[in-house]
Amino acid sequence: MDKPFDKIFLTALSIECIVGIWEWERKVKQTVVIDLEMACDVRRAAVSDHIDDTVDYKKVSKRLLTFVGESQFQLVETLAENIARIILTEFAVPWVRVRLNKQGAIRNSRDVGIVIERRIEDYSDLSSA
Repeated sequence: MDKPFDKIFLTALSIECIVGIWEWERKVKQTVVIDLEMACDVRRAAVSDHIDDTVDYKKVSKRLLTFVGESQFQLVETLAENIARIILTEFAVPWVRVRLNKQGAIRNSRDVGIVIERRIEDYSDLSSA
């Protein structure tokens, strides 16, 4: 029997950070909004009713608040890739979807951003390091 494809999600996590290619963007923190979907098998947690048997979204949130808040990437693509890598390698989920939104980056547009999906296999190079 295949494992279920359950998802834990975290929506609209707003974080101030340095991100952008223009000189003014390197000096002023901007808001990025992150949505995550993380694959997991919640059956064990559903039976045990214990946080250690699932993805602790509070720990995920705290980790991203620190990482993103201290980051200074030029591209949202690079930031999203690093977020995916953290989720997959530090929180033991097999798949993640990261939606990163840089609100107000384009005049006359509410937001602009990127959506990426990654699997743990995408970072198999880390296991041999």
